[in-house]
Formats: sequence, structure tokens, C-alpha cells
Amino acid sequence: MFTGLIRELAKVVSFKNNFLTLHAKYHPKTGDSIAINGACLTVVKVTSDTFTVELSPESQKILAMENYKDEVHMEPAMMMGDRFEGHIVQGHVDCLGTVKSIKQNGNSTDFFIALPSEYLKYIIPKGSVTIDGVSLTVNEVLKDSFRLTIIPHTIENTIFKRYKIGTKVNLETDMFARYIYNMFNINSDKKAGLSWNDVDRIMANY
Repeated sequence: MFTGLIRELAKVVSFKNNFLTLHAKYHPKTGDSIAINGACLTVVKVTSDTFTVELSPESQKILAMENYKDEVHMEPAMMMGDRFEGHIVQGHVDCLGTVKSIKQNGNSTDFFIALPSEYLKYIIPKGSVTIDGVSLTVNEVLKDSFRLTIIPHTIENTIFKRYKIGTKVNLETDMFARYIYNMFNINSDKKAGLSWNDVDRIMANY
């Protein structure tokens, strides 16, 4: 389990034969779970100044491998008693998103992320989403995409500074959105289930 708050940017030393070797200030132990660009991976080797994780061919098919170079987001798994910030992140990438457009918005930048239609139902206005392992708030949900507003500090300290139109990103939807959707069987037929407005009204009563 993770929080979506990046511990640091780890430097990619090499990626050979499914093994990704990284250099970071943080020193994990062999067998530790660690999120790299939002994907939960297992540390299989540790040296004095590097550690290595293994990515199966199946993982490489699912993940935005174009971002596993130069620097990557790194977050160790939560420990009991850790301060909880961000939101609950499983490290299980649902799908790939695509940067559709990037627009300056005063002292921040709007990133519009397109995603497969079957996952859009889990994207909630003012809800949480994880992009390459970073916990973010959804500002607006559109027909085939959603808008994120990113402050300069976040851009400067993440690989977001490398994003351009067409960049693929690892996307994990909010776990609770998935649970609620399936619990209430929400679908496009408003008469057959609850809308997110209905859920908001129910939650407001507690």
C-alpha cells in the first residue's frame, strides 16, 4: 500500500533483461515492495549504492515503459504508524493515460489526460487519481479525459516536467471510486442505479 507521495526521483542506472537498476538516497532491502512510477514492484537485488527491481513481460505490456528512463518516481510501501497523506494507492496500474493537452493557467499548469472509456466512470470531480505514482486531485471530468492542475513545485520535483502531448502515463483510479461504483451498480442508465450526485447526497448525511 502506498500514498502517492513521491519519496524521491531515483536515477535509472540500467534496464536490461527485465531488470531495472536504480540509484537513490533511499536504501530498500531485498524483498521490499516499492512503487516505481506508480507500479508496485519487488526489490530483487541490493548493492551499496543501487537496487534492482524486476518487471515481467506482462508488466511491461501494461506500463508506460517510455517513462522508465533517466529519472523515475519512487515511493516505498507504507509501514504501520507512518503519517498518512495523499490517498490510498495500491500500486496496481489500471490503464495507460495519454497527455492530451497542456495549458498554462496562471501560476499552475493544466494537464488534460485522456484514458480508455471503460475507466472514465471511476474518475470523479475533486476525487483522487494517481498518475505515474503521484496522488493528484481531479479538477474536471470531460467526455473522454480529465483535467489536473499542477503547481510549479510538483512539476519541478517530478517527471511531469518531461511530459508533452502524446506522452503515455501509468494511471491508477481511486480504489474507493471502484468499490462504490460496483457496490451501487452505477451505469449510464440513471434509472438503473445511483449517480455520483446521489452518492454525494448519501455521504452528506453521515
